[in-house]
Amino acid sequence: MSIFQAIILGALQGITEFLPISSSGHLAIAQNLFGLELPLIFDVSLHLASLLAVLLVFRKILWSLIISFGRWVMRKNSIEDELQLNTILSLILASIVTAAFGLVFKKLIPDLPVIFIFGGFILTACALVASHKVHSRKVEENTKEPKKISVLKALVIGASQGIGVLPGISRSGITISSSLFLKLDRKTAGEFSFLLSIPAILGAFILEAKDLTSLTTEVSLISLLIGCFTSFIVGYFSLLFLLKLIQKGKLYYFAFYLMPVAVLGFIFIH
Repeated sequence: MSIFQAIILGALQGITEFLPISSSGHLAIAQNLFGLELPLIFDVSLHLASLLAVLLVFRKILWSLIISFGRWVMRKNSIEDELQLNTILSLILASIVTAAFGLVFKKLIPDLPVIFIFGGFILTACALVASHKVHSRKVEENTKEPKKISVLKALVIGASQGIGVLPGISRSGITISSSLFLKLDRKTAGEFSFLLSIPAILGAFILEAKDLTSLTTEVSLISLLIGCFTSFIVGYFSLLFLLKLIQKGKLYYFAFYLMPVAVLGFIFIH
């Protein structure tokens, strides 16, 4: 892999990891166009780099969760900690469901044809449009204060993220859409989706960590580092951009990108 290709793949990962257009799908297409057959660990490494952007953007929320959890462990938590503790429990429950789906799909993903990706694009586009149509403005008007996420909602969102591991299906798109279907306000839907990505990406990296030796033999260290750095920088600004779009209720705009790309893919890529 050349440094140029590493930059392109890193930038592509940074943009598509957060925008609801499927990072795994776009990386698979790019690798197909470049004629590359990279180990899954490279894909996961780029995801890990973009994860740093999530940690940076949500650092205050993460810190409040850590503080509330610490107070709970010390049995000094108060009513003010209830929302943070609910978020932690919801993240744990959703992550368990995601992990179950991930283990089921793990062996299936490598054998899926590239054409499958475009079907995932269409599914994501439909979810974005449908959630926009269903989500009522009353939900936003009635949520001056963040509300707790029920156990059922956490499990459904976790299952949605589990489906999002399939190439072509956007993880952020499908989880945010399912959150809006469940009548969460846009701010909570966006924040929970990206907080939920933290354990998911870390878990995927741990599962693939055994292949680190093959990564260094197939991809040079400099290409890997440049790709990861590009993924982090581009991902940071992409995430800030997306959070603004979520607040404005304009996430469905990406459906107008996904649909034509899917159609062109079905026509030209076999």
